[in-house]
This record gives sequence, structure tokens and C-alpha cells, in this order.
Amino acid sequence: MREIVFDTETTGLDPLTGDRVIELAAIELVNLMPTGRQFHTLLDPERDVPPEASRVHGFTRADLDGKPKFAASADGFLAFAGDSPLVAHNAPFDFGFVDAELARIGRPRLDRRRMVDTAAIARARFPGLPNSLDALCRRFGIDLSARTTHNALLDVRLLAEVYLELRGGRQPGLVLGSVAGGSAAGRLAPQEAAAPRTPRPIDVPDARRAAHAEFLAKLKDPLWVRLDRG
Repeated sequence: MREIVFDTETTGLDPLTGDRVIELAAIELVNLMPTGRQFHTLLDPERDVPPEASRVHGFTRADLDGKPKFAASADGFLAFAGDSPLVAHNAPFDFGFVDAELARIGRPRLDRRRMVDTAAIARARFPGLPNSLDALCRRFGIDLSARTTHNALLDVRLLAEVYLELRGGRQPGLVLGSVAGGSAAGRLAPQEAAAPRTPRPIDVPDARRAAHAEFLAKLKDPLWVRLDRG
């Protein structure tokens, strides 16, 4: 299964008031594992970058001078994403910004049926707990030492690890093998798959058997008796 984890950095919080995307990053997952394929670009927002936004992601207007505009990068991002599910943390925010950029160049918005919101998944799994990307990384023991600012490319790499954990984590006995195209898929290690299973009968003391029979005698047509007859 192919999925795309993506993230944006922006000039502010609301595309409807003129805020723009300044960084767009995405990585490819196959069977929940990164393949090494990625898309990343800084973008000229065609406007100023407020100081409060720079404090979050570290980019100033000068850093973005000469970078491509979204119109020049849209085809590359859309081709990379293909028709795969799009995974993001607080996905409505990132979808909203990409949609606004697409609308500016006359392109259709992203299909909401493709949206996978890891923030919503985390809230359902850990209700009442902090579920920011930082909080989830700490909860799952994922190294955050490189995350000094909100860099989109670093964030999608961290989010890919978080997403794997939210979907069940790295199971014991699971190893990675190469598949066509250099992607990775999980399979059981041979020694795990071939390990024999030996039945272990349970020895029930006579007193426990008698107590159970006495309990069943008080019930009307108990299921346990019907199963024994079958």
C-alpha cells in the first residue's frame, strides 16, 4: 500500500487572509515504511514573512528570495502524490493551504477522501493526552534532538515514524525485505514463521470441575453444555 506523508510551513495560520505556503515536503511510504523517495521545495510566498512565523519555522523573507513559486512546483508535487492517500498531522490545516495555492492557479482542490489525519488518530487512541507531533514522538521514544524549528522535511520523517506506531508499531519478529522498485515490506522472519506450536493441555483439579458443574446446573440451557455435546 502506497501512502504519502506531507507537511507545509506557511507565513501564518489562515490562507483565507492571504497566508501562503513557504515549504512543502512529502515522503513516500509503502506498507508503512519509507522507500527513500521524497519531494521537497522551498517556495517564494510573494509576500512578507511575519516575525512570529519566522520564529516557528526559522525562515525569513530573505531565505525565500529566488525560490520557485507554487505555480512552478505544483505539477511536481501532484505527480509525486499521485492518487495515494495523503497523511498529515492536523491534516485539514495542510490540505487547506495546499487547496488555496491550487485555487490561485486554477487547479482543483485535493480530494478529502484521501485525507489521513494522524492528529485525529492520536486523539482517538490517547484521549485527553497531548497529541502534538512533539508529544507523540516523546511518547513513542522517537528522537527529537534535530527538531529545533518546524522544518517540513524533518517533520514528515518524524511523522512517518509516529504514523507507523499509531498503526501498530514494529511488531516482534517482523523484518524488512526488498520488493520491486526498492520499496520495503514487512514479513515474518523464517524462524518465526516455521516455529512449531505444541498444544499445552490445562489440568483442572477435580474440585474446580465439580464447582463448575454445580454452577452450570443453575443455568438454563448453558452454552458450555451444548458445546460439550457437540
